[in-house]
Amino acid sequence: MTPTNDLAAPTPGATRAPDRPATTGSPAPTESPAPWIRRAAPGLAFCAVATLVAYLLAQVVPLSPLVLSLLVGAVVGSLLGSLRRAGGVSAAVGQGNGVARRAAALTSRTQEGTRWTATRVLRAGVVLLGLQLSLPEVLALGWRGLAVVGITVAVTFSATLALGRALRVPRVTSLLVATGFSICGAAAISAMQGVVGSGDDEESRREADDAVATALALVTIFGSLAIFVLPWLAGLLGLADDRAGLWIGASVQEVAQVVTAGGAVSAAALATATVSKLARVVLLAPLVAGAGVLRARRERVARPADVEVAAGTPAASVTRRTPPVPLFVVGFLVAVLVRSTGVLPASVIEVTTMVTTLLFTAAMFAMGLGVDAAHLVRTGRRALVLGTASATVVIGTSLVAVLLLT
Repeated sequence: MTPTNDLAAPTPGATRAPDRPATTGSPAPTESPAPWIRRAAPGLAFCAVATLVAYLLAQVVPLSPLVLSLLVGAVVGSLLGSLRRAGGVSAAVGQGNGVARRAAALTSRTQEGTRWTATRVLRAGVVLLGLQLSLPEVLALGWRGLAVVGITVAVTFSATLALGRALRVPRVTSLLVATGFSICGAAAISAMQGVVGSGDDEESRREADDAVATALALVTIFGSLAIFVLPWLAGLLGLADDRAGLWIGASVQEVAQVVTAGGAVSAAALATATVSKLARVVLLAPLVAGAGVLRARRERVARPADVEVAAGTPAASVTRRTPPVPLFVVGFLVAVLVRSTGVLPASVIEVTTMVTTLLFTAAMFAMGLGVDAAHLVRTGRRALVLGTASATVVIGTSLVAVLLLT
């Protein structure tokens, strides 16, 4: 506000769409709802139970249900991944492993529902998120506050991409980390992942899952640290409440983390932090749309001409085109415009806010299932350096902008 290894069985928290056809030369066959519901029911029930547990736990633990759900999903996903790896080793030496077989069976039974939750449910949450954004409220920050937000987002996004290239972090991972740190954490990561996609082959899908899992883990770690560090630094620096709130809103990743950190300073700081954070969220749509346009352009340039000649058919029939602006981003913008008109009563906004939280909580658990902590520790050291650098950039840039412009 805002998931890895496919060993014995596909990982349940994958963010790739479950309805991706194996080939793009012919349309995917249609399927009646009943068989799909039977396949997806175990995974949907798994996510629903986890959502309820995280939501209730958030009432007694000072963490948002989104963070709790993501952490629980990461623990479960890492445990299942470890068990499947152990089962693979046991099979290689001719020994049975009943626990590993059960872990693989659970993964296989729930993957359809968890993949659907990690994609479709999360995108529905992104659309409803737009109903929490009112353009008049955002404009009330004034040009100075908006300048702080704009400068922070632009510098953080571009600097993270540049640092990712310097550290030789995979391009998709750098893009997702840059989006998550500069905009709004998990929701921004998932929105951008919907644009960059995951490819049609198994290797590309695994790389995409690793990128999402890494980015989600980084925004969770550094956003959680910011809850405690930024209020303390604001007091140490002697920042007034409005400046402290603007700094927190312009630099912390998740909305829930911003609310927690801003509330730790004062009610006035919380109000400013929330509005400045929402101003960052508004920039999600143009950022994702821009990435979609660039990807569509790259696909047109990279489309192999020899395929057209060999097949004797237009390239459009053998290569699936990625829409420049995903429909859920359009829905997000429409929701922002509806909220900005002021026609929705407060009761409707309150209900949609709760529904949005529940949708994101379910999606975070599903995405967390794609996190394999042991795999990240082995392969994610450069990404961890990138996350540390990106967190430093977003905090430092926003602080300098606040001090110079307000």
